Amino acid sequence: MRGEPSYKDLRKLIIGADQKIPLPNGKYVTAINFDNAATTPVLYSVLKEINHFALWYSSVHRGGGYKSKVSSDIYEQGRAAVQSFVNSDKERDIVIFTKNTTESINVLSFVLSQQKGQQKVVLSTWMEHAANDLPWRNKFKVDYVEIDRFGRLSIEDLEDKLVKYRGSVKLVSVTGASNVTGYMNPIHKIAALAHKYGAKILVDGAQLVPHTSIDMKQFDMVEHIDYLVFSAHKMYAPFGAGVLIGPKNDFNEGNPFIQGGGAISLVTHERVEWDDPAGKDEAGTPNAMGVVALTAAIKTLRAVGMDNIYKREKALYDYTISRMAKIPGIKFYSDPFREDTIGVIPFNLEGVHHNLIPSILSDEAGISVRNGFFCTHPYCERLLGLSEHDMKHYFEDDEVVFPGMVRVSFGFYNSYREIDKFLNILRMIADNKEYYINKYSNDLSSYKTSNEARLCPNFPTRGC
Repeated sequence: MRGEPSYKDLRKLIIGADQKIPLPNGKYVTAINFDNAATTPVLYSVLKEINHFALWYSSVHRGGGYKSKVSSDIYEQGRAAVQSFVNSDKERDIVIFTKNTTESINVLSFVLSQQKGQQKVVLSTWMEHAANDLPWRNKFKVDYVEIDRFGRLSIEDLEDKLVKYRGSVKLVSVTGASNVTGYMNPIHKIAALAHKYGAKILVDGAQLVPHTSIDMKQFDMVEHIDYLVFSAHKMYAPFGAGVLIGPKNDFNEGNPFIQGGGAISLVTHERVEWDDPAGKDEAGTPNAMGVVALTAAIKTLRAVGMDNIYKREKALYDYTISRMAKIPGIKFYSDPFREDTIGVIPFNLEGVHHNLIPSILSDEAGISVRNGFFCTHPYCERLLGLSEHDMKHYFEDDEVVFPGMVRVSFGFYNSYREIDKFLNILRMIADNKEYYINKYSNDLSSYKTSNEARLCPNFPTRGC
């Protein structure tokens, strides 16, 4: 696409963008998805490529037949597409395909834990998703870089901790963009600091890679990103592919996280010789369909232009923030007018429990948003002003309703018209709190530890 694409052109790229869904009153409306930070819809180009590849689908790296060779070539071409997309160092780095970002980080934590040396500290941050926190806890000493009252990362505290643990920090593990506040962290500045003190950097790119361009930079640059992970399902490609990029040498030694066929070169009952990376860390039958989907999505995103995607989503964000701020009782849990952010807005409406908002938006207008802690519990707890002592209550009482917040998250295909519908419903709730609280009181009483979706047994022909 040349120049900045129009909204209509972008909308046409998405399967199901105009899908009608039923409301409880029997009326059908066009579904509005403002939960893109969780999972994005599917690109037509991805499905088209999958259907084309299905004709040639066969075993990868296992067969001598023609289709197997074609499948293997396409699978390997996916690595090159990924490296080009994020400007990975092609001479030094390898691409390992996984199921998702979570598995990628678990693989990396296992690999790094086997390395010898005195570096036993991982610096995580208060902003991290559970996937970029929990895998480090049972393998390293973990310390958390502080945030300010708006939830912004403290670069000063990062350097203080690098000085404190000088020589012992193996990794600085940081989100590229928060799935709660949308803040984009200065990853190259952080990389330079980590390298200055002899550490490496991992960037959790799950929320960054789909929304703006990213440059890992070459190895000889101080701002180089050592490890990058991300997921296809957040960039308009289903079928369960994830990516782990890092220096090939780091994956040569030690045992793989998952062991089995495909990871081995030669085996007896007494001895195992592992395959070379990346095969060593891709045990089992490779997910060729997932890699094809990811590669097709990358091609489309590059055609749209990552800068165009960022500008489009930031414009939607600015439009929404400026109007939400005028609704009585709205409380933001981020710095709403920060410039370096993706299209994510965390908020609550005073006097209305966070669990009710998604139910009302869904039932009244077919709008999907998310609520809760978004798998980023300590960060949300801090933003909500909850201490470790406060949280003890929720651990010990199974019947208590969890605190939380509501999250709106945009994709490039979302429209101002959709946002206006969302704002109108939000104003209605703000102006008629008692009515909506009474109407949806059952939703709150049945809500305990998670916001489970109501099942739709007659899908897809009749609705709920």
